[in-house]
Amino acid sequence: MYSNTNALFYFWLTLYCLTSFAANAQDISGQVLDKITGEPIIGATVVLVDRQISASTGLDGGFTFPNLKEGTYGLSATYISYETANVNVKVISPNKTRIIISLEDKNKHLEEVVVHAQLSGAGEQMARVRELAASQVINTISGKAIQASPDLTVANAVQRISGVALERNSNGDGQHAILRGMDKRYNYTLVNGIKIASPDNKHRYVPLDIFPSELLDRLEVFKSLTPDMEGDAIGGAINMLMKDAPSNKTLSFNFATGYNQLFTERDFKSYDFRNIEQKSPFERYGTNHSTTASDFSNASLNYSQRRPMPNIISGLTLGNRFFENKLGVIVAGSFQNTYRGSNSIFFNERREHDNLTSALTSLNERSFSEQQRRLGIHSKLDYRLNDAHKFRFYNAYMNFLNVQVRDIESTNLQYGGYDPEKGNGSMSFATRTRLTNQSIYNSTLQADHRITKKLSTDWSIVFNKATGAQPDNTTVSTVGEKTNFERKQTYASGGRRRWENNSDRDLNALVNLRYESNLFDVPTMWKIGGLYRDKKRDNFFNEHIMRTPVPQPLFGEDYQTYDQIDWSYSGPSYASPLTYNAYEKISAGYFRTDWYHKKLDIVGGLRVEHTDQGYEMLYVTTLPNGEQRYTDILPSVSFKYKLRPDNNIRASYYRSINRPGFFEIVPYSIVNEDYTERGNPDLKRAIADNFDLRYELLSSTINQFMVGLFYKRIQDPIEYTLQADAIRGQDIYYSPGNFGNADNLGLEVDFTRYFNKIGIRANYTYTHSSITTDKSQRIRDENGDFALINVKQTRPLFGQSAHIANLSTLYKDTRNGFDAQLTANYTGERIFMVAQFIDADHWQKGFLQLDASLEKKLKQRTSIFIKAQNLLNTPMEVFQKGSPTNTGVPYQNLAGKTLIQRDYYQRSYLLGIRVDI
Repeated sequence: MYSNTNALFYFWLTLYCLTSFAANAQDISGQVLDKITGEPIIGATVVLVDRQISASTGLDGGFTFPNLKEGTYGLSATYISYETANVNVKVISPNKTRIIISLEDKNKHLEEVVVHAQLSGAGEQMARVRELAASQVINTISGKAIQASPDLTVANAVQRISGVALERNSNGDGQHAILRGMDKRYNYTLVNGIKIASPDNKHRYVPLDIFPSELLDRLEVFKSLTPDMEGDAIGGAINMLMKDAPSNKTLSFNFATGYNQLFTERDFKSYDFRNIEQKSPFERYGTNHSTTASDFSNASLNYSQRRPMPNIISGLTLGNRFFENKLGVIVAGSFQNTYRGSNSIFFNERREHDNLTSALTSLNERSFSEQQRRLGIHSKLDYRLNDAHKFRFYNAYMNFLNVQVRDIESTNLQYGGYDPEKGNGSMSFATRTRLTNQSIYNSTLQADHRITKKLSTDWSIVFNKATGAQPDNTTVSTVGEKTNFERKQTYASGGRRRWENNSDRDLNALVNLRYESNLFDVPTMWKIGGLYRDKKRDNFFNEHIMRTPVPQPLFGEDYQTYDQIDWSYSGPSYASPLTYNAYEKISAGYFRTDWYHKKLDIVGGLRVEHTDQGYEMLYVTTLPNGEQRYTDILPSVSFKYKLRPDNNIRASYYRSINRPGFFEIVPYSIVNEDYTERGNPDLKRAIADNFDLRYELLSSTINQFMVGLFYKRIQDPIEYTLQADAIRGQDIYYSPGNFGNADNLGLEVDFTRYFNKIGIRANYTYTHSSITTDKSQRIRDENGDFALINVKQTRPLFGQSAHIANLSTLYKDTRNGFDAQLTANYTGERIFMVAQFIDADHWQKGFLQLDASLEKKLKQRTSIFIKAQNLLNTPMEVFQKGSPTNTGVPYQNLAGKTLIQRDYYQRSYLLGIRVDI
């Protein structure tokens, strides 16, 4: 009893002491901010002078000193290139003590330049402030966030923004952006606010994988348009702001190497692409030349297999200011040489007469080996003549080289003695070598002039050229057999060799005039301006069919490689209808007014765009010329109501268009591997009315919450579909068309929250769209025979996913030099290909990709980093909805679905070093 009483006494005594200490112990917490911009300073050192205890500020600029008694304490805050700040803090119980420490840049005479650099958007906090201050609906990724992310290209970086999905290429890299469920054709791309030409051989949209992400200062996605923006963006516009001249002398470089895990499991296949013929026989010898085997190089027929060299990534940036900071100069470059690929299966299918199921006709097992080289160089000069006159001269060159070898082993599932249990069947083989060379060159001269206190103007003169080429695209086809699971090629059956090249040349002139005044005692800005663009496109296409005089056994005594086959090329050289010249002249003018009344901002106006577009086919006699001319009136208005300085409600409306591409209105016809493709000279532009409503909250200088609704009503949307020939119903072709009206509506949520060293960024988008198009259906006619009729079917827009989500977890420990990020991106199922028959569309399965990055600072200016992509090795899968009837066919294990395609890309790893001087 005594011991229990003592134990109870000491328990209560201990508890009293602890609670008494806790009652008197207080915390000092706060933030360290830039005095001018208010941006949190990450990694600043705060010292509790009396105790010589220090803390490093986290992602929100925050710090904490816990368990302090009442009294006065001295704090000292330091950060490189900032003046040291010393403050005294009084701790009084039971009040919680919180303090803001503002640091001032040491270079006070560079204050204006420093502000300009901060506002460039490289900082994460300034990216959030820009979103809040913008006159339209916009989302931004800062340059710092891009650098810390696992993403190497702009295409992969842009997927982190809400409402953005990616269309990937054959090796799994992101290539094109789908904004708010609107296919890539409905968006355009800007560099420093100027639209750029596309190197794509068919369409206007720009492949975003051509741009290395490390050249960016920030990446913006405009989701609504103002009158001074070009009006052909129904989904939105992607603006790449390239690096600006720094406020101080800067030298930084990085180097990294790594590997794709795919090639630890199999060899990489390549060929001597440097020695192929860059020009076709038609280009070299003219129309009257009869082609022979001597006109062709054998370089594209010789293959080698080996483990590839490691991937190489490198970058260099130089910048400084001169002449008392009037002249700023920056030069930046990036080089990437990577080896990528995929292992893929693909089924050919035929729709059965019951309209409900598909019969799989062949299984194609494919392997892709791709070497990718990206080279990006850009330079920018800005010169301040005085406070009234500023000039900028920007030049950039981007080049993307893709060297691909694709092997296909195809098993006939219906004929040729197919027996999956015994491993027997007839087979065909095809090897394709393809070199894709794309480049973009941009040169822009711009100036800002303050004419009077209220009147100012700016102008831009732009030269832009984009080119694309696929020289000597070679496919060799052979036949063979499978016996007891052993595969063998027996005879060469033919092939083709194709040359394609194209160029887009743009000359642009833009001018804007602004006048600031008061209207009814309300600050008002009036703005007018115009644009003129002269675009010329040249397109060339030439193809030769490869034949063998007699069946030639392969891989025997006489023929060990494809180049030893006795190929023949009969007939004269000719150019196809896809050889044409085209032009487009855009004339645009606009009126815009900005009205700022206390808490309400209104931006409205009208844009008028006139389009004169035409083509001349060089080697045809039927419809050799064509043109389209039209004028569009595009009104827009946006409202921003500021509930508080950090709190907005937005509402906007704008009208926009989508023009057909040059390739689409040329009446060509070309036989591709899986289908015939045709142009449509009657294709019309699409017109859309777009509505937005969004609530925005920016708290604690960097934390953010946004939720918004959008709705789009589209007239004459353009989609590609498989169609039956009006005269020969059995002939199926792929072609663009206009399909009535479409609706697209959705919900977007963005959330960013930082907890000292840990941060969370998340967004989610729900999109619902509908479009009604013609489909084919087989019925029994009055005689009991099957007949093909057209029916209407309503479905989502091509490429639109109902669900898109991103989640990033960040960790930053400045004291120990760690910066880590784990990112997950989910894109829900979407239509992959619009089929000819009702209920036969191909759908891409929901795709989850997990990436990671880690950076460790070794010294003050040196760090090492690791980037890892596709950690889950998620396959890209395409399926057809409906119950399958293909019993015994390999890989058909999807419940209630028919598998059409499955691609595995494997994981990629990168280890590098970064030095900032």
